[in-house]
Amino acid sequence: MQPGEQPSLLIELQSLEIELHQPEARGNARRLDELLHDDFCEFGRSGKAYTKADMIHALQSATQHPSIVADRFLAQSLSADNVLLTYRSAQRLANGDLHHPVLRSSLWQHSPGQGWQMRFHQGTPAEPFDMD
Repeated sequence: MQPGEQPSLLIELQSLEIELHQPEARGNARRLDELLHDDFCEFGRSGKAYTKADMIHALQSATQHPSIVADRFLAQSLSADNVLLTYRSAQRLANGDLHHPVLRSSLWQHSPGQGWQMRFHQGTPAEPFDMD
């Protein structure tokens, strides 16, 4: 845990982040709208940039959602309403192998009436790794 990190906040944001990895959330435009800030932007591991509308459309259009595993979550409060969440993830293939290892960072912003929403996300290709 990072200095000043609140364990309950880390658990809450980690849970929201992992929810976004799940097919149930990825296929639910209403839930994606709730979790992604209106000004959401992503710099994907592909090098492409995505808006909230782009991301919702892409996830809704996908016919398959890969199994994503993630670990080493860290949360750093930037202000009372903004938290930087970092972690690493990979796609788990049917045979158990990890594919597309990525270092990830998300900026989560809290606002009254909306709760925690992801404002920014970036995925950077990483060297292969074993999950803890």
